[in-house]
Amino acid sequence: MLFGRVSGQMVAITLVLFVLARYHSPQLAGLTVLLAVTPGLVLSPIAGALLDRYGRARLVMLDYLIAAATGLLVAGLSWRHELPAPLLLAIVFVSSLTAPLSNSGARSLFPVLAPRHLWERANALDSGGHVIATLLGAPLAGVVVGVAGPEWALVTTAAGYTLAAGLMSRVHDPIVTEAGRPSVFVDAWHGLQYVVHNPSLRGLALTLSTFNLSWGVLNIAVPVLVLGRLHQGPATVGLIWGAMGAAGLVSALLTGRISTHGRERQLMVAAIVVSAAAMALLPFAGAVSIVIAALVIVGMANGPFDVVLFTLRQRRTEPAWFGRAFAISMSVNWIGSPIGSALAGPVIAWSLDAALWAAVAIALFSALFPIVAVPARDETAAQP
Repeated sequence: MLFGRVSGQMVAITLVLFVLARYHSPQLAGLTVLLAVTPGLVLSPIAGALLDRYGRARLVMLDYLIAAATGLLVAGLSWRHELPAPLLLAIVFVSSLTAPLSNSGARSLFPVLAPRHLWERANALDSGGHVIATLLGAPLAGVVVGVAGPEWALVTTAAGYTLAAGLMSRVHDPIVTEAGRPSVFVDAWHGLQYVVHNPSLRGLALTLSTFNLSWGVLNIAVPVLVLGRLHQGPATVGLIWGAMGAAGLVSALLTGRISTHGRERQLMVAAIVVSAAAMALLPFAGAVSIVIAALVIVGMANGPFDVVLFTLRQRRTEPAWFGRAFAISMSVNWIGSPIGSALAGPVIAWSLDAALWAAVAIALFSALFPIVAVPARDETAAQP
């Protein structure tokens, strides 16, 4: 999973840098990020039903192989100068369709394979895996783009995905077979109903979908800030994201050593407020050092946030629903990021500072939801 996540982080950075380098359009970069994520989010209920039926490891492998193939396709067509913008958007659209299989499948493996009393530590490692992916993938993407070009960066991600698929073939997760189970589409519908009627998952969806709008803005605004206003190269963009990841890794591992039970909502609010305060430094950034400092603080807040989020979702979801509930919940939570990226492009074209302040305001607004929308106690016992 670490190799797959490093490749995924590289793709996230490389796609933005690829579009900015080849098409010189922040608007197209935002639209590309939107189409690279949103179609898969829409299909997440079906992905969750497949994960609960057929096992997680093999479907994670499938997505890794599709991601490798589409990365090679984009690089090859670009080298041949046969990649108009509509074709690029079509390819990333297709690639996104299977993305929930690896995202949700990987996440739902942890509570299946780890005992409940070790969930905080398992989730710290899970969050740490994402952070290490940022720490390694973002700088690697920036360096390869700066030295060899974005096409070679895409080829590198394809190699990483292929290696990840090979390693995942050695993982054998338990598969529960049930006689007389309804169709995949009925299972997907039941998963949607479960998430909608679960108060904790609803509250987390409101919190994360709103908070991730600000992350979507930063995905486009930070590269534009570093490349345009501060006149740095792609490698600097990658190193900045890597510094954020390093800070998040340390804070996540420290958080994993303490019990968060009963304090989840307060910890989430504190993490969001600290992140928003750090984002507020970005409009004043006249040097790369200020950008690094701001994103390091964001990373330090994000580590505990992830551990608390993952553990709370596991505690308040029945194990039989892990695949469907996690796929749907994660997709709804993440939907704000591609939407934020798509909206950021036109706003940045008008005013970069306006986009950065919008990210701050949205983050602060999202801090209301853990208290008002997430129940203080577990209510899953009342769920079907």
